[in-house]
Amino acid sequence: MNATVPSASALVLAAALLAASFATTAHAQDASPWQKDGHSAVRLLAGSRSGAVLLGGVAFQLQPGWKTYWRTPGDSGVPPRFDFSKSDNVEAVTILWPAPKKFDDGAGGVSLGYHDQVVLPLRIVAKTIDKPVILRAAINYAVCEKLCIPVEANAELTFNSVASTEDSALFAALDTVPKPANVGDPNPLTILDVRREGKDQVLVDVASPNDRPVNLFVEGPTPDWGLPVPKLVEHSPPGIKRFAFQLDGVPPGVNPDGAALKLTLVGGDHSYEFNINLD
Repeated sequence: MNATVPSASALVLAAALLAASFATTAHAQDASPWQKDGHSAVRLLAGSRSGAVLLGGVAFQLQPGWKTYWRTPGDSGVPPRFDFSKSDNVEAVTILWPAPKKFDDGAGGVSLGYHDQVVLPLRIVAKTIDKPVILRAAINYAVCEKLCIPVEANAELTFNSVASTEDSALFAALDTVPKPANVGDPNPLTILDVRREGKDQVLVDVASPNDRPVNLFVEGPTPDWGLPVPKLVEHSPPGIKRFAFQLDGVPPGVNPDGAALKLTLVGGDHSYEFNINLD
């Protein structure tokens, strides 16, 4: 009986196909299938598993011209909502929000959010280190062009990779999350001063090393605060970008004195998050 001996090139091709098959399988294990609607898609990403604290992500893809919202949507819009309560072996999930973009809301106001694509990193704490972690997410968000369309999606993903194929995407997303900072820190972009002018106006002085656009966003201590997007003052002092916002949108009956505000400063490749108390 004659035996056929494969050529060296055939062996190399077979090895490459096998490696590609393994890579495809690994990739499928590290990301859930895309959940698609007419204008967007969403899925979960799993980072490498090591210890009780895991890195994951929620990835959105948006069609050209369509947008979705940040945790605070601005003058109009609906922030995404996530429910991870049906997960297995998960103690807590913290969503880390990349710095948002600012865009017209079509009604004369400003909205805050993302276009094209974005990954929201997730910090996931497992209840037990040596047991499987299965993340289940019920995701509610809105996609907007001229009109907004609500979207509901459900995704599930098991975290089991020692070396995830999604690690690079997740770490890149982490780099877009604003870094914690304090007023006066010597960062490339920083807040120098926050003060009240009169009863209802707040002024924020920002130091920026160049003339690139800088944006400032403000959030109250609870979601029912609806503070406006700060506006750049036309005649700011030399070397300073001064922003102003009114204490509008404070819940009825609430005294804003001493309230804990979160200021997010975005400019170029830098973004920082400041927690301050309103004097």
